[in-house]
Parts: sequence; C-alpha cells; structure tokens
Amino acid sequence: MLMGEFKHNIDAKGRLIMPAKFREDLGEKFIITRGMDGCLFGYPQNEWSALEEKLKQLPLAKKDARAFTRFFYSAATECELDKQGRINIPQTLREHADLEKVCHVIGVSDRIEIWSQERWTKFSDEAEESFDDIAENMIDFGF
Repeated sequence: MLMGEFKHNIDAKGRLIMPAKFREDLGEKFIITRGMDGCLFGYPQNEWSALEEKLKQLPLAKKDARAFTRFFYSAATECELDKQGRINIPQTLREHADLEKVCHVIGVSDRIEIWSQERWTKFSDEAEESFDDIAENMIDFGF
C-alpha cells in the first residue's frame, strides 16, 4: 500500500527522486500520467493493468468516456528508476502539473500523486479547512 507524503526537488532535466518507501511497491518500471486536480498519477504495472481493463469497459459511444480515455492515455508514459532512484518526467506532464522545483510525492493507496509545492499547499489547506464536512459526506459512499 502506498501512503505518506514526501518532498523532493525536480531538476532542470525533469528528474525527480522517488521516495525510497515507494520504490518497491511501484517496481522498477511504472506508469505516470495526467491526474486530476492538477497533479500527476503514478501506477505500478499491476494497478495500471487493472485500470486499463476498467477503461476498456467504458462505452465508446459516450463522448465523455472517449474524452477521458484520450486525456488519460495520451500523456501516459512508462517510467524507469535510474541508479539514484529518480524518474524522468516528460515536459508535457511537468507542464500539466506545474512542476518546477519542490514537488510533493504522496501515496494514495494504489497509486502515487505528484504535486507542485503551490498546488499541494493550496489543496491541502482547503481540504484541512473542510475536512469535517468531507468526512461527514463520506457516509454517502458507505464509509
């Protein structure tokens, strides 16, 4: 299970250190793509395969389903850890997530998320302010 929050700098070449705690669960090769809320999502190979199976079930006749799969797959890339435990994030993904210097890499159960410092701080502050309301609404999801 992927969990926790780590801060690392991304260098000018787009290389970002993956937290040591995440490396085993992610594997030597894993997939990153555009995420929601202005971050990147990263999936171990087995989780990516399971997600692909679900995406294949989306109805091709639905415009939103086509748009979502295009958006999700078009930026997907396989990442491989180098000897220093870094991955290279392509420019298009860096731009999507506004990654410039300090990045937050967080574990979210079956995936990681990569956030810029500014976006993570904004999201985190807003979520903290409304956490009680969010928690109360989780009952709608059977939690």
